Amino acid sequence: MGDRGSAMAFEKAEFRARVGRIQQRMRARGADALIVDVGEFMAYFCGYEVSLNMYRALVVPASGEPVMILRELDEAPYLELSWLSEHVTFRDWDDPVAIVADFLRRKGFAESTIAVDLQSYALTVARHDAFKALLPKARFIDMSDELMRSTLVKSAAEIAYQRKAAGIVDTVMRETIEWAREGISERDVQAFVSAGFFNHGADHGLVGPITAGTGENFLHGLAHNRALKRGDILHLELVPKYRGYTSRLMRSTVLGAPTGEQKATAAKLADLQDRQFAAIRPGATGCDIDAICRQGVIDAGLRTVYNNVTGYTLGFYPASTVRSSNFYRAFLPNADWQFEAGMVFHAYVSAQGLAFSETILVTETGCERLTQMERKLFSK
Repeated sequence: MGDRGSAMAFEKAEFRARVGRIQQRMRARGADALIVDVGEFMAYFCGYEVSLNMYRALVVPASGEPVMILRELDEAPYLELSWLSEHVTFRDWDDPVAIVADFLRRKGFAESTIAVDLQSYALTVARHDAFKALLPKARFIDMSDELMRSTLVKSAAEIAYQRKAAGIVDTVMRETIEWAREGISERDVQAFVSAGFFNHGADHGLVGPITAGTGENFLHGLAHNRALKRGDILHLELVPKYRGYTSRLMRSTVLGAPTGEQKATAAKLADLQDRQFAAIRPGATGCDIDAICRQGVIDAGLRTVYNNVTGYTLGFYPASTVRSSNFYRAFLPNADWQFEAGMVFHAYVSAQGLAFSETILVTETGCERLTQMERKLFSK
């Protein structure tokens, strides 16, 4: 076991600033305490997250330092990763929701306004009902939107982690395309990518969708054991993480010589996405940016319908999350939100078995590609 706080991902000052901002939002809503139980947000405010094998929660008061409530077995890694001075542990046969409710009661919140996250994958209906039964005089309000908003704009330290992840994904993508060949399977490619992530310093976790690209809806295709053959399009979406922060990249590789139509399609997709990137700047609206790729692909006759997002926000994804992507801010026809400097997105465009994607950072004057892989159709 390392020293307390020895593995913290950020400086204490950054954690305190994050807590201070959510506390301002709490006071504006009249909340006396906030129960944070989504892993992404727990890590954002205290530096630690863990699976939902047992319920656990971070309690944030409207002023003062948060307190983590967790399983006793998880205390050792928590102490290395967290900056907080106080925490509460429970035994495996204790009821975690009752422990959290008892803590709130002891801290004087039994008749207070308690904020929760009604979009939380941890706060089941049963757990929410249990909190209300255990704290019958408390008033519960939803602060899911405030929690989602709190993580959208990245700090310099967060962006540094995503730059690191971008460097890893660029390198492994190049190595994978150089290694790919006829006769191997999609699962062989998965194994190669996984080893590459580890070799270049990425966290353990998802490799990303790797499949033969065909038609319009191939992006989430399965990896198969069949041998890749001449003429196949190898679709690669690689999604490494570094300290939990991800950067993502898609490229397509034709095994053999690409057709003229494939070359033209790839060039058009890359051009449309380049136009999309050129239009991104603070104040731009999500639907307008989305339309550049979505309508452009349809107008070019590359797809008859285009029903998936063309981009979504990127950030911290713990190993335990059920959200492999976060669509709180997504490029869609009805997206009325505006871009802000410091937001990071995974932007992607696809048609006819081919795809391009990049991880992009919104800057004060436009956007920057964090991923730097060559933007072309590859062939082997």
